[in-house]
Amino acid sequence: MPEFRYVARNSEGKLIEGVLTCPDRAAAIHHVEKERAVPIRIEPVQGANPAPPAESRPAAPPTRASEPATALSAPTKTDRLGHNQLYLFTEQLAHLLTAGMTLDEGLGIMVRRLKHARLGGLSKALHQSLVEGRSLSQAMREYPLIFSSLYANMVAAGEASGALPDILKRLVRHLAGIKALRDKVQQALVYPALLVLVGAALIVVFIKVMVPQLMGFFEKTGQVLPLPTRILLEINRLLTSYGWVAALACAGIYFGFKALTRSPEGRKSWDTLVWNIPVFSGILRYRYYAQFARTLGTLMENGVTLLRSLELLEEISGNVYVRDRMSAVRKAVMDGATMSVALGEQQLFPELFIDMMAVGEQAGKFGQTMGMIADVYERELDKQVQITTSLVPPVVMLGIAAVVGLVVYGILSAVFSLTSGLR
Repeated sequence: MPEFRYVARNSEGKLIEGVLTCPDRAAAIHHVEKERAVPIRIEPVQGANPAPPAESRPAAPPTRASEPATALSAPTKTDRLGHNQLYLFTEQLAHLLTAGMTLDEGLGIMVRRLKHARLGGLSKALHQSLVEGRSLSQAMREYPLIFSSLYANMVAAGEASGALPDILKRLVRHLAGIKALRDKVQQALVYPALLVLVGAALIVVFIKVMVPQLMGFFEKTGQVLPLPTRILLEINRLLTSYGWVAALACAGIYFGFKALTRSPEGRKSWDTLVWNIPVFSGILRYRYYAQFARTLGTLMENGVTLLRSLELLEEISGNVYVRDRMSAVRKAVMDGATMSVALGEQQLFPELFIDMMAVGEQAGKFGQTMGMIADVYERELDKQVQITTSLVPPVVMLGIAAVVGLVVYGILSAVFSLTSGLR
């Protein structure tokens, strides 16, 4: 029976090596994954009996000599990647690992096959980090503008549980959900955006064309303008004469906000506000509840301890306020509290979430129960998205109607004043 030398990373993040005697290479990969380790490289031992052909193991596609070589640009820490490119990268890597390839093979194939130069360069940089002994999550954290803390932490969770392909597929669904949400919002804003353009054009025509003509006529008659018209003229004068002040004020607010959120206290205050904003916070919370439950259930079912799982999940939300609360939860669990009691004390999760978790703890089916909780809140997330996207168009249209109505009222009040004076 052939022998295979393997290099893998165990649940503690350490590199392990060894030799396995298995019927074929696919069986060797399966054996390593059963030990909750992520296979990085598996090669047949030189001089050992050759392995029989395994139909289930995908062969690496040969590189054609006629294909033009693509110049791969190595990414830097300041580089960004578009959402579609990140989705493509994650999907390709998930497919290759699910098909039975090691990380070393999967990233190597992506280097050769990805047509996008930046994606190929990113794959090459991650592959080089693996060769140098770093884990995939550690390599991804070197590019914070490409891989968010949520992304890197979920990859780390997959490495710790030995379920990296499953975690990557979940990330693919997560990225697809973000894109679907973005597309829904954009589609919902198309009609209001057209109304905004038409309304702005009408306002400009009224203020720049009609109002000056009416004002010239009013000056000849010597009548006093009504209050709404005087307010409209004053706004026009301020925007015309001091528009640069408004632009500077907007720039100052933007850079002031950036400076504020860079400080720990400012960031925590902002994240607390975001977590409690009406309507918008519903989408944020339900997404976090579903992601938290799904990932925690996967980790527990793959043998990762509860404390280690909570450590990996602390930054899954990307919110400082939530991270501090989850840190307190982990400390309470270390002191002997159950997970449901520790979460209930922080008042971060809804009562239904806590009650279902407590039932899972008592029944001894914690991982399965967390999967059920994730299903519940994924459905709630879909409802929140539908409600929010349906509310956006009427709110925008009401705002536009209010502004246009005030401008028209200011002009018509002057016309009515003129006609009543003539009578």
